Amino acid sequence: MRSVTTTPPSPGPPASFPDPPAHLPSRSTLSREGIVAALRDLSARHTLEVVTDEQALREASVDRFRKYTAVHGIHAGPFPAAIVRAHSTDDVAAVLRLADEALITVVPRTGGTATEGGLEVVVADSIVLDASGLDAIVAIDEANLMATVQCGVPLQVLEDAVRARGLTTGHSPQSKPIAQYGGLVATRSIGQLSTLYGGIEDLVVGLEAVLPGGEVVRIKSVPRRAAGPDIRHLLIGNEGALAVITEVTVKLFRYTPQNNRYFACLVDDFADGVDALRELVTAGYRPSVCRVYSPEDARQHFADLYRGKCVVVLIAEGPKPLADATAGAFEEVFARRPHTPVDPAVIERWFAGLNWGPERIEAEKVAMREQAHLGFTTEVSCDWSRVSELYESVMRRVRTEFTRAGDLTMLGAHSSHSYQTGTNLYFVYDYHIRCAPTEEITTYHIPLNAIVVEEALRVGGSMVHHHGVGKYRTPWIRAEHGSAYRLLAGLKQQFDPRGIMNTGTLFAPEEP
Repeated sequence: MRSVTTTPPSPGPPASFPDPPAHLPSRSTLSREGIVAALRDLSARHTLEVVTDEQALREASVDRFRKYTAVHGIHAGPFPAAIVRAHSTDDVAAVLRLADEALITVVPRTGGTATEGGLEVVVADSIVLDASGLDAIVAIDEANLMATVQCGVPLQVLEDAVRARGLTTGHSPQSKPIAQYGGLVATRSIGQLSTLYGGIEDLVVGLEAVLPGGEVVRIKSVPRRAAGPDIRHLLIGNEGALAVITEVTVKLFRYTPQNNRYFACLVDDFADGVDALRELVTAGYRPSVCRVYSPEDARQHFADLYRGKCVVVLIAEGPKPLADATAGAFEEVFARRPHTPVDPAVIERWFAGLNWGPERIEAEKVAMREQAHLGFTTEVSCDWSRVSELYESVMRRVRTEFTRAGDLTMLGAHSSHSYQTGTNLYFVYDYHIRCAPTEEITTYHIPLNAIVVEEALRVGGSMVHHHGVGKYRTPWIRAEHGSAYRLLAGLKQQFDPRGIMNTGTLFAPEEP
């Protein structure tokens, strides 16, 4: 058999830096007052609440909890006509039925921890459909290791409930204290333990969703089936552009923290650290945490120990024989490479404080207001063979092409989620803001985000690993999917032919 090496096709010349999401007029057959009146009529027959407080509407017009303009009290609109707080699947169905009939744009949301603008309102007089009130844990099935929850259940709440039974969800994004299941599933969330447990798409067994027009569909929970394409994945990752996920059933795992083994070391070269991860994962080992930080990124996490070098962090967990074998592999791989060991207790303490909740978010907002300082990330993925090229090209382009490079206080990256065929790169950039608050996104975030996305596509990788496309990466959605884009566009036409669902997210406003 002849071996053939292929080079991924180029996505074409780099796009110019896109503008922020366009603001669009309402297409509804009802006036703003008519939308509110119709919603209040629904509320008399359902358990939903209709909120029209002006400040609440302003705050609901954005979704990035760290948005620079919002922390300065600047909301440029457009603004929704109302926020509807649903408390049941029937509530959600009633709102979507009305919206479809009257051509009212709907922006579904639960925890509101998105970072890519996916929940921002771009159509005047939209309905922000807040489903965080669907917050019941429906069932915990210890025999079959599954839990069923409504979309508004916070991940931490379910984790606490199953840990009391000696179990874990295996899902641990940094937003764990406040993220809710509807958003986690809708954005194809990843967690810090993904190399062992997988992403949310690997954890979802079944789900319930409401389609535009109000039809409720259920995908049953089974271990596996071969009855056509896996229809779970029509809805997992749909970002509210196709449907509203109202209930999910997820896998559970045995919780054995007493067996956890921590390992960390310093290495001179980022590429060498990534190659060590590759060796571990492709040999069949599955650390729960599997990371390497560039020196710049390591400095903000491990200032007392990084010494200008890259930091590798690994955690083994599971049944004791398995955790011990995985930890032994850590030692074996690095015994063959130059490295400086780090006290595992340092990493155990660091990992215990890695997640953030409301207090940390508020501290970041204070830094934005008082210090004009902000940090963002852009996460992408690619094959093992292109990781170093991607890392070097992004660092070079930012340093030489970004016109405000002098304002950067940090530019770095880390790999934190690895697979048999490749890994992700999480580029991190912090900067002092030396422009008006309304110009921050176009002066800093958009051009930096664009460089990372363009380079990921150039090397044949994905422009987004886990934060979702939102409204800030839609300019590259066609380049991401290439000839397969028509399959994605076909889903939009089939699910949402009247175009009411989360305009501008996943699909540009004029598409598909």
